[in-house]
Amino acid sequence: MRMSEGVEWGLHCCVTLAWLGDDRPVSTARLAAFFDLPTAYLNKRLQALVRAGILASTPGARGGFRLARPPETITLMDVVVAVEGPDEAFRCMEIRRQGAGAELPERDFRQPCGIATAMRRAELAWRRELAGQTLADILAAAPAASADRTRRWFALERTGS
Repeated sequence: MRMSEGVEWGLHCCVTLAWLGDDRPVSTARLAAFFDLPTAYLNKRLQALVRAGILASTPGARGGFRLARPPETITLMDVVVAVEGPDEAFRCMEIRRQGAGAELPERDFRQPCGIATAMRRAELAWRRELAGQTLADILAAAPAASADRTRRWFALERTGS
């Protein structure tokens, strides 16, 4: 399974906003500068998080983004679904009913395909794992120096230093 870079960007932005912890919104430009990311593309990912209720956005010159909910209530799966969409990673096309299988009777296909079953089981385990971890878990496991460094960088940006 491969996820887009937008998932990583969204997760890091959510962690950053949690570390900043105030109600002042942070602009896309500042988040993009912090991670050296393209502003327009990052903004699309952040807007997806707004639509999912993970982030709140404030329009205007002093606008930007902040967490819409406490970190304890935002799972990693919430962010993945917001950025990637809810579709399953594996889509069984029932190719066993094509080609040589096209002439077989319906009874030969009553049992689910073993491949589709195995893939679904693996995806459910992956989804359960991500749904079982919150931003708060990530924050708790991160080195304190990372949070401190982030706060210092954004404080300097606010004061213009």
